[in-house]
Amino acid sequence: MIPRAIKRLFHQASIGDQSYRFMFERDTTDEVVAIDCETTGLSIRSAEIVSVAAIKIRGNTILTSERFEEVVQPDAGMQADAIRVHRLRLADVAMGHPIRKLLPRFLHFVGGRPLVGYYLDFDIAMLNKYILPFLGIELPNPRIEVSELYYERKYGDAPQNTSIDLAFASILKDLDIPQLDQHDAFNDALMTAMMYVALRDKKRRGSRIPRLRTHTVFDPTGG
Repeated sequence: MIPRAIKRLFHQASIGDQSYRFMFERDTTDEVVAIDCETTGLSIRSAEIVSVAAIKIRGNTILTSERFEEVVQPDAGMQADAIRVHRLRLADVAMGHPIRKLLPRFLHFVGGRPLVGYYLDFDIAMLNKYILPFLGIELPNPRIEVSELYYERKYGDAPQNTSIDLAFASILKDLDIPQLDQHDAFNDALMTAMMYVALRDKKRRGSRIPRLRTHTVFDPTGG
């Protein structure tokens, strides 16, 4: 596997549209962007994006007024199981735009800011399916995975045989964050943003999360 830093240098040199070089500029605003994509499935190869949301976070402030939120019209339409999960009807996605038409506005929204997410590599891989043919590069943004921040605050000093629970719902509960309706891109991005702010504050204060759970869970569909 090519190290991410090497990939970044390669993409910076090979970007197809020079007007998007801002994606490689180091952000100096102390802003990050929480993102979430809802998809028709969990296979990166065959799934399609049906909605995407991004919310800026400046310091400890979640800027819900500065957000990107769009329903996407998938190329293959919506299957019945995806409709049940996301509660997006065929009529809803028909009112959306193909992801390729939304990419320029999304990329200008996130800029070079670090991206925050839960199971973030999946969301970025889904976006890269469309960004790679559009610009000839993948998203170069630094990544912040909230489950890793949570692990460090709760299990970083745990004995080696400790059971680990990284489920989305468990993180919300431990951080006393209200659970909004899931499988909605904006709600999931907002909950992820709240997780990030809470965990960042705990790290700043040197505060740890008590270990009370006994089972091991990682739920990639929970966010």
